[in-house]
Amino acid sequence: MRTINDIATLEALYPRAIDPNSLRKVATQMTAEYAAWIDASNFCVLTTVGPQGTDGSPRGDAGPVVRIVGNKTLWMPDWRGNNRLDSLRNIVEDGRVSLMFMVPGQTNVIRVNGKAVLTDEPEIVQSFDQKGKHPSSVIIVTIAEIYSQCARALIRSGLWNGAAEVNLPSMGEILRAQTSGDVDGKAYDETWASRAEKTMW
Repeated sequence: MRTINDIATLEALYPRAIDPNSLRKVATQMTAEYAAWIDASNFCVLTTVGPQGTDGSPRGDAGPVVRIVGNKTLWMPDWRGNNRLDSLRNIVEDGRVSLMFMVPGQTNVIRVNGKAVLTDEPEIVQSFDQKGKHPSSVIIVTIAEIYSQCARALIRSGLWNGAAEVNLPSMGEILRAQTSGDVDGKAYDETWASRAEKTMW
């Protein structure tokens, strides 16, 4: 298999002309227009970088997935997950992050690149109240750049065209296979919904 190992070879594969708007759309701080999109997004993918490599983590909330704090800062509560802490460990070690915000039914995606730190400052943590519960920490993102992503990827994928009718292994079946049967996959699947409801926050 031939691999591409230098920038000149890479660039030769693509047209030289660059749509100037692909560069002009980049902002270095929050704008009213980008804020409208981010406020409408209850879901994003958080990407981090650490000593063991990269990590991509889905993040969702019952309202906006991040809080806009001024024109350079976003706050993201770290709600309960599986406690692997992959993204959080990376932020402590490195701090480089990217966020990809999606809005159901919309084919444009808003991207933010920047640096992040974690805080457990009580006033900040407690400001994210959900049914009397609070996140253990909050991710503070400083925006380096923010821009919209071309809509072609979501259009090609038909992401919002309705649920695909596919027969996929359940999470219980995956766990059963990964543990050579040590996990009762059927029981895992049957109890998941009630477990999730009790531990959402």
